[in-house]
Amino acid sequence: MSQKIKNALISLSDKSQIARVLRVLQKYKINIISSGGTYKEIKKLGYKCTEISKYTKFDEMLDGRVKTLHPKIHAGILSKRSSKKHRREMNRKKFNYIDLIIVNFYPFEQTIQKTKDFKRIIENIDIGGPTMVRAAAKNFHYVSIITDKKDYSSLIGELNKNKGTTSLKFREQMASKAFGLTAYYDSMVSNWF
Repeated sequence: MSQKIKNALISLSDKSQIARVLRVLQKYKINIISSGGTYKEIKKLGYKCTEISKYTKFDEMLDGRVKTLHPKIHAGILSKRSSKKHRREMNRKKFNYIDLIIVNFYPFEQTIQKTKDFKRIIENIDIGGPTMVRAAAKNFHYVSIITDKKDYSSLIGELNKNKGTTSLKFREQMASKAFGLTAYYDSMVSNWF
């Protein structure tokens, strides 16, 4: 079960090494959607990218707390490509599928080690990132989720080997890692509280 990856959403706190992935996404003509600092970094590196607010036609709000929490994003991630009903709904709304998510979270652990500033700590609890990660991991039959830059090489290898797509086995492995990360992240936040 594989199809060509057409759209990728990239949202990174740690933007190092992303240029390696961008080269391969460009090679396979994969559209990139991003926001905030990641969008600026992708543009600075010379790659085409659509800003999330332009993609959703909805401005970021609440000081950036609401960016990726939008039906166009989550329907694109969660839709079952094999379901006629899902395809009809996506077509009716003119929503695109999002086939690849590359996300890493706000640095909550580093923040609590550096400061006792309650407001700063609260703002480093990531909501949109874990939400997208969980959605993509749930829908691993159709969506690849990358949460660790150590997996960039594996992603690049998969895309090159499969000419712009990924294998189900790879998507399952990445989904397992993704759920492990969200569980760990939530436990850190819970322990801090």
